[in-house]
Amino acid sequence: MGLGNTVLTGFRRILPSPFIIALLLTGLTMVLAWAFGDYPSGASSWKQVLRAWESGVWNPGLLVFAYQMMLILVLGHVVVLSKPMERLMVRITSLARDGASAALLVASATVAVAFFNWGLALIFGAILARKVGEHAQKNGIPINYPLIGACGYLGLMTCNGGISSSAAIKASEPGHIPLLLKDVVPQEVLATFPSSIPTSQTIFFGSNLLLFAILLVGLGTIAWYLGKKTPERAPLLPETDGMQEVETELQGAERLDQSPWVARIFAAVIFTAFILQYTPRLLRFDLTPDMLNFFMLGLGVLLHGSIGRFGRAIGAAIGGTSGILIQFPLYFGIMGIMADSGLIQMVSDFFVAIGTPTSFPLYTFFSAGMVNLFIPSGGGQWAVQGPVILQAAMDLGVSPAKALMALAYGDQLTNMMQPFWALPLLGITGLKAREILPYSLVFMVFGGVTFLLGLLFW
Repeated sequence: MGLGNTVLTGFRRILPSPFIIALLLTGLTMVLAWAFGDYPSGASSWKQVLRAWESGVWNPGLLVFAYQMMLILVLGHVVVLSKPMERLMVRITSLARDGASAALLVASATVAVAFFNWGLALIFGAILARKVGEHAQKNGIPINYPLIGACGYLGLMTCNGGISSSAAIKASEPGHIPLLLKDVVPQEVLATFPSSIPTSQTIFFGSNLLLFAILLVGLGTIAWYLGKKTPERAPLLPETDGMQEVETELQGAERLDQSPWVARIFAAVIFTAFILQYTPRLLRFDLTPDMLNFFMLGLGVLLHGSIGRFGRAIGAAIGGTSGILIQFPLYFGIMGIMADSGLIQMVSDFFVAIGTPTSFPLYTFFSAGMVNLFIPSGGGQWAVQGPVILQAAMDLGVSPAKALMALAYGDQLTNMMQPFWALPLLGITGLKAREILPYSLVFMVFGGVTFLLGLLFW
């Protein structure tokens, strides 16, 4: 555990809370824009910086983006809290016979779920890891519980290749690319950019699907191997609180809250509208955030079986969105300053000067991994870094889809050493960050090699 303790101690000394980091980045961007920004001679640059920041914070198109990301997390969490998902996890848990099979089951199931929804995988992996620990404790099965916890966190290293990838799913929305770049590049240049990047070129592209399959098999194999080296005892788990069902006598209109028919009718209306509205896009494998959230809304209501239970699950899940709610507008403000001052153009010109069509995706991958340590949200990172990599990619003749996925891969890789998204898992499993970090770093090395080779042969 020495490496894990050393790395974690280093993080605590160097990195403050994500909100403080967002504030520091805002201040740094303001200073850079004031010092190096491209403003007319005689103009009050510091006033312009503040105006651009305020305008960026309340960018209406990007605020919609923030709300979409919040719903992805909340609705994924809500689905995990349903009774059918609990029964599924119990069935998976019952297959754990020893430490190796337990690690393999948690890793494989979490990575598979991550392809469909990162919010779902975040909570699913945490609860599954907890249930596997409880199963081992009850049956006297020796397992490496910190390894099981790290396996439950693996969805955050693979989710950006799935259908809830913040960058890929948002970029597929018609008109998103011009909206993201409208204050960055001249109008005549903007006309050369695509209106959107369909998910058929990113998430459902053959190279990405192959990479995801390699990760699914490879991470499961590594988990199984590490799981063979288990302590000769069952884990001792601390007590945790879950979402409790409260039985009360229903009166009058309260029965509507618990009526399964109300939930079924509402879910049926959602799914019918979904099919009517989105079938053409589904057939093209072209998804959007609204499509994903609309489907997850109907699924959540259906799985919970009543509006009352669905509402209680929403209440339990919504606390996890606090970071998105308050930090995203700050990232939008940073983007507003960078666009207005010309800093985006300067950074883009730098990448163009040092990059080639082959090396640029690799630069993007490494820079995204570094930026993720400071901006732990993929959506926030896309808002800040997306305009830079899109403009540089177009100048170098690199496919915007490949550049986007290079950013997405780098962003998700360093989640294995960034404790921000691990907080829900740590709370549910009762583990400490220093306990899972040594194993998550092993998974990170395998993931990094896989992503780099994938980008070279894309």
